[in-house]
Amino acid sequence: MLKRITLTIFCMILPLSVIADELQLAQNAPKSYVVKKGDTLWDISAKFLQQPWLWPKLWRINPEIENPHLIYPGEALNLVFDEQGRPMLVKGKPALKWSPKVRSSLKDQNPIETISLNVLSPFIKYDTVLSETELVSSPYVLGSDDGYKSSVDGVKLYVNGDLSIGKAYAVYQKAEAILSPTTEEIIGYHARLVGTGKAIRQGDKANKSPATLYVEGALREIRSGDIVKPVNDGQMLPSFFTMQAANESINGSIIKASNGMREFGKLEVVFIDQGASQGLKQGDVLSVNRLSPGIVETNEGPVYTKDASRWNRMANDSDSDYKMPEESIGNMMVFKVFEQVSMALILNSEKPLRLQDSVMAP
Repeated sequence: MLKRITLTIFCMILPLSVIADELQLAQNAPKSYVVKKGDTLWDISAKFLQQPWLWPKLWRINPEIENPHLIYPGEALNLVFDEQGRPMLVKGKPALKWSPKVRSSLKDQNPIETISLNVLSPFIKYDTVLSETELVSSPYVLGSDDGYKSSVDGVKLYVNGDLSIGKAYAVYQKAEAILSPTTEEIIGYHARLVGTGKAIRQGDKANKSPATLYVEGALREIRSGDIVKPVNDGQMLPSFFTMQAANESINGSIIKASNGMREFGKLEVVFIDQGASQGLKQGDVLSVNRLSPGIVETNEGPVYTKDASRWNRMANDSDSDYKMPEESIGNMMVFKVFEQVSMALILNSEKPLRLQDSVMAP
């Protein structure tokens, strides 16, 4: 679970250009809301705003509250309007009297959650996407000084490539290929970190002299053929993510989940088939949409395509007699961008999300 994240920090992650955007209150936005255990800032902002990432413009510090930076379960948030008629959200006075006992009990509670690097860190450290070029050009493990097919901590790995002495390197095991759902072409390879080490011999690839990597941290067995890359090469991420609506040209789909499942939900990490080449950036917020089930007309009336007889399905040129709409069922934030693939965190979902659900600008 996320621990003690402040509202102040959350406000820092949004740029002034975004804050300048016009606020649009959600339909049936409440006049007040009492924070509940398990709430996140995204959840609460979505109750008041059509665009939850514009939270900082809605939030205003109430000077009557001694410590306005933390929001705890049980505290009231009130929707009011300033002199220009702009909506703003302030903390209401607590129903209980302020006393040493009450203040102590509040400190025992955790403030509400927001996006934390604690959620993303396993995927920042351990998962990456390799291109076909990287697979061909990157150095790879030949073997080790102990002669075994796999290696663990403390062994010396021999690497087919030139390394920089004293520099830290990561060893990745190539996983399954990532395919484009439209062209079925390979757009990358999901790779998992299996170990880290430090180069102690440079090597000379041109003369068939391998480099030597001393393994300092093996997460799992390191095998011959595993890819070697500099630590944090292409992996540097900001301490705080600037959240903004993605470009309207973005149109892709979820192609893989980090947990390997076909369904997933809030705070899980997924891969999408859009990347830097499509103009995607770190912090982009995307809407997750799903096409409503197809419907065909039969002699007995309209039925879902999946429930229609084979004859009724064959009698139609498409899966549906109607152009069924796509409905938004969730939101995600992109936190890691590769050339044709990106990794995103599910911010919220109305129902379990699935592979092949489409993603686009909110």
